[in-house]
Amino acid sequence: MDSYLSKAPSVSSERKGELSSFLEENGLRCTDLRLLNLAFTHTSYANELRPGTPSNERLEFLGDSILGAITAEYLFSSFDNYQEGSLSKIKAVVVSEESLSEVALSIHLEKYLLVGKGEKQQPMNLKKAIMADAMEAVIAAIYLDQGMEEAKRFVLSFIPGQAKKVIANKYAYKDYKTELQEYLQKRRGKIPKYNLVSATGPDHELVFSVTVEFGTKTFGPAEGRNKKSAEQAAAHMALIALGIEKE
Repeated sequence: MDSYLSKAPSVSSERKGELSSFLEENGLRCTDLRLLNLAFTHTSYANELRPGTPSNERLEFLGDSILGAITAEYLFSSFDNYQEGSLSKIKAVVVSEESLSEVALSIHLEKYLLVGKGEKQQPMNLKKAIMADAMEAVIAAIYLDQGMEEAKRFVLSFIPGQAKKVIANKYAYKDYKTELQEYLQKRRGKIPKYNLVSATGPDHELVFSVTVEFGTKTFGPAEGRNKKSAEQAAAHMALIALGIEKE
């Protein structure tokens, strides 16, 4: 880990102050600020520094799994009267890009992001993906530095509130992938398959293209700034073609 972090963007005295402010504002602990700084480092910023500079992508990968496990345990323990299907729907929404970016804005995470010059000009809907990814990376950084209990404490500071919004039908986000899968399983006994068609553009501005197929039908391709959002878009296209959703 040290050799990996040694290649990460350096943490200046000024940056240490900024990161310490983030921790204090959110009641968090992180001893190695290099980890936290890396969690805020988008690929666009890393690529502008020098070739081979790490970004938050690896931390995002780990944080996604940690977030999912903590959220699943919370929902399982808190909602005894919900069956697996309902719990899966709630989980899909509360850990979604839309939900995580909303939480990120509420804790002013965008103030600490390190992004490239070009990325700063992107529309807000694209920045949502960046903020959601950074949230997952921060979870991983806390886990690696402080352990599971501290990571769990952070996740449970926002997941219950997001879950309540879903249950109260106050959350507009739709999980098109789950909707499509449930429709197909109930009516046709099929499971949709998502295929990555391409990932184009520079590393810091990749656009993923995905299709979804079931039986002899294929829908898409649909695009997104990451595979998750592209798959959601492809599922939405399929649901529109089936007459279930509107454009």
